[in-house]
Amino acid sequence: MNEQVTAYIKCAPSEQKQMMEAVRQLIHSSVPDVSEEFKWSRPVFRAAKDFAYLKTAKAYVTLGFFNFEKLEDKDNLLEGSGKDMRHIKLKSTSDIDRPLLESWFRAAAR
Repeated sequence: MNEQVTAYIKCAPSEQKQMMEAVRQLIHSSVPDVSEEFKWSRPVFRAAKDFAYLKTAKAYVTLGFFNFEKLEDKDNLLEGSGKDMRHIKLKSTSDIDRPLLESWFRAAAR
């Protein structure tokens, strides 16, 4: 675990802290050999290359994905219009769909 990522999460408001820790643990349990970096003022998760990031916002946590085209998004949950990245907004821990996110993390990390 990266100390800068831990510090970033610790400084977040309580509910965001819970969401980010839950997502962080889910990433680590879903992707073998994942590493954490602190880039662009946010936690970035990497396997062979960067595949996901977390970012706090006023009312939610942004969970972003690099190379989003690898993700199966049947319910059109991914937001954004960039050519390389998409994200979802987590407003509470109940927004964390573990099976869906596990599959996304595995796909994005390949």
